Amino acid sequence: MKEKSLRRKDQIIPPKGKLGVLIPGVGGAVSTTFIAGVELVRRGLAEPIGSLTQLGTIRLGKRFEHRAPKIKEFVPLTDPGQLVFGGWDLYEANGFEAAMYARVLSRDHLESIKDYLTGIVPMKAVFDRRFVRNLDGTHIKKGNSLRKHVEALKEDIGQFKAANGLERCIMIWCGSTEIHLKQEAIHQSIDALQRAIDANDSRIPPSMLYAVAALECGVPFINGAPNLTLDIPAMLELAEQANVPIAGKDFKTGQTLMKTILAPGLKSRMLGLEGWYSTNILGNRDGLVLDDKDSFKTKEESKLSVLEYILQPHLYPTLYKNYYHKVTINYYPPRGDNKEGWDCIDIFGWLGYPMQIKVDFLCRDSILAAPLILDLVLLTDLAQRVGMNGIQEWLSFYFKSPMHKESLYPEHDIFIQSMKLKNTLRYLMGEEQITHFGLDYYLNGEER
Repeated sequence: MKEKSLRRKDQIIPPKGKLGVLIPGVGGAVSTTFIAGVELVRRGLAEPIGSLTQLGTIRLGKRFEHRAPKIKEFVPLTDPGQLVFGGWDLYEANGFEAAMYARVLSRDHLESIKDYLTGIVPMKAVFDRRFVRNLDGTHIKKGNSLRKHVEALKEDIGQFKAANGLERCIMIWCGSTEIHLKQEAIHQSIDALQRAIDANDSRIPPSMLYAVAALECGVPFINGAPNLTLDIPAMLELAEQANVPIAGKDFKTGQTLMKTILAPGLKSRMLGLEGWYSTNILGNRDGLVLDDKDSFKTKEESKLSVLEYILQPHLYPTLYKNYYHKVTINYYPPRGDNKEGWDCIDIFGWLGYPMQIKVDFLCRDSILAAPLILDLVLLTDLAQRVGMNGIQEWLSFYFKSPMHKESLYPEHDIFIQSMKLKNTLRYLMGEEQITHFGLDYYLNGEER
């Protein structure tokens, strides 16, 4: 991505026409909550609570100027009314049936848009049970040829665009967490990855096939799970070659959201950490998938990395060198999507005296994830129209395990992430970066 090739201010291509949103896992709790929520908002039956693009403002210029427009009025974002939804799922239930099964939204909400949701019919998914062992899909593409699966997905994308009169699409992975994978030789270049696909290599998971299909069709890909999918040189190369943005990974919703809020506060006050014990009980399909130890390993890595990067124990050994960090997830069907996250945090302060913080977050996973998906779709579409290809680190705000350039460390502090996101928007629109310096208001006898 070269700065001179970026479109800024009036050069940004306007969001003309409809924007397609293609979702692997379109029948899951997160996806149906997102789609139903957007339709309820479009009909004036609900508010888009939690969406920065819809409700957030952005400060511009000096404080005494009092300029703080809504983000959606400041940058040329696609209106949610222009979104068209489609996708793939392991089960053939339509949007209404899937949303009723998920039991996230009320029957009253779903009945009011039943006509719309019934029309969301999933395409057959690419599925390999070796990578998600606790699910057994019935609505899947036949055969074992990985190349034919990629081509079938590309055909699905083309047909979806043609059927809905679309020029632009975004693909966002809302499917399950796959088993833990590590980078290997087959991931190091486009050629190596393509050869592996042609050879039906058993180390290529379905999520990578979706990503390859999207990027080869010029469709940006967002990874909402902790899967390896995009975190390989071949995908970075493919995204740059196709001149499309990629973003990920793993939506930052419940317990990790709390960590990225609390840990920066502890560090800013130079309070020490003895240990942080986190446990979750969750009963939806995500909980079932994570009941497999190898899928949990993928999620665990995503969750554990947060504190290490925020607290920087190598810089503050007295405070953080030997803290103990434990994360567990327990599948408990009665809770459904209503996850409970317990955090027991042992800290110490002045002279080393101990203190405790206990958090019991009775959250709703899909309710927290849905507005993130809306923002990510709209902001990634903006990035595409601006000409920002490859990793979109400025969208780290939305992810547990943000993608980043290899030579950099990831930024997990949610407050720094928020500043990066808004400063990127200011940059694109030709506005001054906000540093919160503040001393300039008091120097040289300035009156304001």
